[in-house]
Amino acid sequence: MRVAVVIPARNEAERIAATVQAAARIAGVHTVLVVDDGSTDNTAAIAEAAGARAVRHPRNRGKAAAMTTGAAAVPDAEVLLFLDADLGDTASGAGPLLPPVLEGRADMTIATLPTQATAGGGHGFVVRLARAGIQRATGFAPVQPLSGQRALSRVAFGRALPLAAGFGVETALTIDLLRAGLHVQEVRCDLQHRVTGTDWRAQRHRLRQFVHVARALAARGRWRRAG
Repeated sequence: MRVAVVIPARNEAERIAATVQAAARIAGVHTVLVVDDGSTDNTAAIAEAAGARAVRHPRNRGKAAAMTTGAAAVPDAEVLLFLDADLGDTASGAGPLLPPVLEGRADMTIATLPTQATAGGGHGFVVRLARAGIQRATGFAPVQPLSGQRALSRVAFGRALPLAAGFGVETALTIDLLRAGLHVQEVRCDLQHRVTGTDWRAQRHRLRQFVHVARALAARGRWRRAG
């Protein structure tokens, strides 16, 4: 089965080359595609120089749009592996996500990451909201509900369209696939994001995440559990 890595990216010139090269080392990967979501730096050019294909949104459209664009750009891929652009050299650690999907044991796998380097807290309240909402809606309580590192079959991806907008995309994707009767499995992966901060930009980002996750849950009937 053909596997394509899809990496949504915006202004990731410093880390995208390392992420692309590490992703290409994952066993079974045929294509690495970077979707430049309206970057103002040279993310796309650096990604191509590192060996990836690149497609570009002329303006920022958000992660869900980048994921949809990326999937459409690799129509021959039967399995899609979505990775965040800031993983750098650790992106090769996403390999364990693939076997359960390739072998038909899962329709989607979600990476659970080790404790991340961080300059401060504040992210936990969004995680708790997403976990509680997913559990109320489906009965499944994910360890890391906001993880963007996911492998899924082309069929499963199609069942989730259209994707929820903004930072609610991961929460909605899990709910929609479980409610469709598909199998979702968490897999431990050795991955590391960049260090997060506690300045006002970081706090504003977390607030936006909270609002987007809440909207995704509300749109899916947060308190209505699947039959």
